[in-house]
Amino acid sequence: MSTARRRSSATWLLLAYLALVVYASLYPFEPWTWPPGLTVQGLVLLPWPKRVAVFDMQTNIAGYMPLGLLAFAASLRSGAGMRRALVLGLVPWPLLSWGMECLQYFLPGRVPSLSDLAFNTLGTLLGVLLGLLLNAFGGLQRWQDLREYWFQPQCAGALALLALWPLGLLFPPPVPLGLGQWLPHLRSLAIDALQDTPWALQWDDDALQDLARALPPGLEAIATALGLLTPVLLALAVSRPGWRRLWLVSGAAMLGVLVSALSTVLNFGPLHAWAWLTEVTWAGLALGALLGVLACLLPRRLCAALGLVALSALIALVSEAPADPYMALSLHAWEQGRFVNMYGLAQWIGWVWPFAALGWLLPYVGRRTL
Repeated sequence: MSTARRRSSATWLLLAYLALVVYASLYPFEPWTWPPGLTVQGLVLLPWPKRVAVFDMQTNIAGYMPLGLLAFAASLRSGAGMRRALVLGLVPWPLLSWGMECLQYFLPGRVPSLSDLAFNTLGTLLGVLLGLLLNAFGGLQRWQDLREYWFQPQCAGALALLALWPLGLLFPPPVPLGLGQWLPHLRSLAIDALQDTPWALQWDDDALQDLARALPPGLEAIATALGLLTPVLLALAVSRPGWRRLWLVSGAAMLGVLVSALSTVLNFGPLHAWAWLTEVTWAGLALGALLGVLACLLPRRLCAALGLVALSALIALVSEAPADPYMALSLHAWEQGRFVNMYGLAQWIGWVWPFAALGWLLPYVGRRTL
C-alpha cells in the first residue's frame, strides 16, 4: 500500500484536539442566555479588549498552533498536494475561532474578544509554518519512516489512541493506570435525571457503603496490571515482530509511571510525587510488565483479541472502585489543578479512552488480513 493512500495518525489526533479546543472554548456549557442589548451586528463584530494579558496571548497562540500543524501534516501525509494542505491548515481554524468567540456571548462566564481571534489565527499560521519547516527538512518523512519501521500499515487510529493514553492519566484515576471509570458518573446523572419522578432511584446506607468501599488489594493490583497491559496489547496489535516489541513494553511502563508521578506532582505537590507507588501498585506494575513481555511472543491478531478482554476487565474493575471526593474538592479549589486538567478534559479522556480502544480493536480483530 502506498504512503499516499495510508491514513495518517495526525488525522485522528486532529479530531481529538479539535474536540479539546471546542471543550475549552465553551466550558462550562451553561447557562446559555441571550445577553441584554446584543444585536446581530454586535454578535458578528467582536470587541477589542482594553488590555490584553500576556498569558492569554501566549495561551491562544499555543492553543491553535497544533490545529494548523496537525491539519497541514494530516493533509500532506494522506496524499493531498501542498496547495490543499495549506488551505486546510490555514482556512478552517480562524473560522472555528470566530464561531467559538461568538458563542461565548451566550455564556456569562466567558468573555469574547477580537484579540483572542487574532492570536488564535496567528497560532494557526505559526503551526502551518512549523509544518512547512518540518516538511522542508524531511521531518514528516522521517516520522513516516520511523512509523513503518516500528508498526504495520493501517495503524493510524491505534497510534492516536496511544498518544492520548498519557493525557488520560493526568487526572488521577481511581487506581493507578485504571482508566474508564464511568459508573459513578452515570449513576450521578441517573439520580439527578430521575429525581422527583416516580422512577427516582433510592439508595440505602448499605448500598452507599458498598459503593464507597475500596477494592481489595488483590483486585487493585490486577486493575493496575490491566491498566498497563491494555496500551501494551494495543501497541503489540499493530507492531512489527522482533525485539523491538520489548521496547514498546518498557516504554509504556516508564511512560505510565512518569506521567502518574507528574500528575501527582501537579495536582498535590512535589512532596507526594511517589505516594501512589504502594506495595500493591508495585505488584500490579510488575504483573502488567510480565504479561506484556509474554505477549510479545504472540501474533498480532491474538494480541488484539486479548486487548478486548483486558479492556473489558479493566472497565469492570475500575467501575467498582470508589471515586475520592476529597481529591475532587482539592482539584476544584486549586487553580493549578484546574489548569493542568483543562477543566476536567483529562478526566474525560480517561473515561473515554478504554471504550475508544475497544471500538478500534473490535473491527480490527475481524479483519481478514492483519
